[in-house]
Amino acid sequence: MSYRTHLTVLEHSAALYPSSPAFKLPRLSSADRSVVDEWVSVSYHQFLLDVQRSARHWARALTAHGLPSRSIVGLWLGGSTYLDVLHVYGIARAGYIPQLFSLRLPNPDVVYELLHRAGAQALVFDPAFASIVIDCPIPAELATDIRSVDVSNAPLPPLWIPSKGEDIVMIYHTSGSTSGSPKLVPCSADWVNATVEKAAHVTRAHRAGRQDVTVWIGSMSHIGQTFMLMGFLQHGSCTIQPTQLPFSSDELLDMIHRCGLNRLNQFASFLGTHLRNARSNAAFLAALKSLDELLYTGLPLAVEEEAWAYSNGILIKNCFGSTEVGAMMLSVGGRGQDAAQLQVIAGTAYEFRPVTPTPGADDAKPARSDTDYVNANGSERLHELVILAHSGDCPHPVLRGSDGDYHTGDLFLEVAPNRWIARGRDDDWIKSATALRCDTKAIEENVLETCADLVVACVVVGNGRPAPTLFVEPKGELDEGRLKRDIIRRTRHFHARRYVHERIVSASFVVVVPVGTLPRTATKGNIRRRAVEEKFKEELDAIYEAC
Repeated sequence: MSYRTHLTVLEHSAALYPSSPAFKLPRLSSADRSVVDEWVSVSYHQFLLDVQRSARHWARALTAHGLPSRSIVGLWLGGSTYLDVLHVYGIARAGYIPQLFSLRLPNPDVVYELLHRAGAQALVFDPAFASIVIDCPIPAELATDIRSVDVSNAPLPPLWIPSKGEDIVMIYHTSGSTSGSPKLVPCSADWVNATVEKAAHVTRAHRAGRQDVTVWIGSMSHIGQTFMLMGFLQHGSCTIQPTQLPFSSDELLDMIHRCGLNRLNQFASFLGTHLRNARSNAAFLAALKSLDELLYTGLPLAVEEEAWAYSNGILIKNCFGSTEVGAMMLSVGGRGQDAAQLQVIAGTAYEFRPVTPTPGADDAKPARSDTDYVNANGSERLHELVILAHSGDCPHPVLRGSDGDYHTGDLFLEVAPNRWIARGRDDDWIKSATALRCDTKAIEENVLETCADLVVACVVVGNGRPAPTLFVEPKGELDEGRLKRDIIRRTRHFHARRYVHERIVSASFVVVVPVGTLPRTATKGNIRRRAVEEKFKEELDAIYEAC
């Protein structure tokens, strides 16, 4: 079997599209560094030459430290620039295995621990960390601008191509922490080969004969941007490097006008900002409507924002994925009634396994005539998405369950044959003290919809408790008592239609904490429900003892 990697993709595309722009980079004004004077193109041929230059540099530098080929090398980078891409691709092209860290993991002790756990033999780090990379237990090299380094006497190593499916190509880390640090996510040749295929599917062109122009979605130190770049390179597309992540709506408009951007890729929270800005800016709204696709991932869009986008003809599309698997599902997209429904990506081997029992004829069901709410204990069955062991994108065996499959923990409802809607993760469905399931995601969505002017973020906890408790981060300086009462008042109608064990009808079960207090994942900013329960255990104990 011939295995494809990000490097074989680059070699192939540079031969197919040598003069086409692979990147557009911002050249900032010398008078005002917030102004882009020009978007400078980098061709596919030049990108290949720059990666080879990087490979020559790193092969020479790391060989000097005694590192043999196929050694693991940590890269602690911002991941948001073309230069970062050259380091990531160059280390791999030099024959090494990149272990990727982002600037969102700012503790060198944790980085050193993860390097040790992976067996890394060197670290390449961003200049931003020069002052704290001290007493590194392995050789450490500064990630300098290799484009100005003389490599004329440095040989280019042969291109390494995997020979076995279990060969490790790269190593990522989970965005959340388990027992105080992220988990290693080794990416095998089988996994990368399957990911190349999936990425091609997700990024396939919408219009024949025209180059797609897209934009950075996130750090190259995380799987999202790596995945999208692997896909867009296969189609000869162009990727814009923004001045910062996230970028402003003004910069997005500039990229549409001056760079010809026609496909936007963003995390949902950032896309939501653009959608809100478009409500009061007709020109910006028209620009968003002109795009062929606005793909979002990481989190679901707020219900109101999603509905507004569809009603205004904006072509949003949901890509459901994770660090461990990459992209797994895509929404139908378009402007039809089924636009938001998710479908698995072709060529994969997944199962949706029921996590709730089939209800009997005598089971109590919510009255569908009274509410659109479908309760977890009612007639609709939740299913967990499971990646089967023989699927090419099934994560490394160290991440799989005892049955050999990978259990994502992501839950879905089937709304049509092989069409799904996401209903959160397994820890979004807490169980009450009586083992009845409570849909925390639905409660949170209702709070964010009805109290958008009061609440920045919220999370529902109470696993194993008699009732759920709501934690909120307020929007601005608000009287705590009044805020609690307003939340209860605005959500009363919603809770009145839920089972008793799912209701929050007393201000005693609303906890207000300062903005930024709730534990979040490093990459996407998801609130970590179980971490909230652990952090505020004493407060929760007091709440339930008093009730």
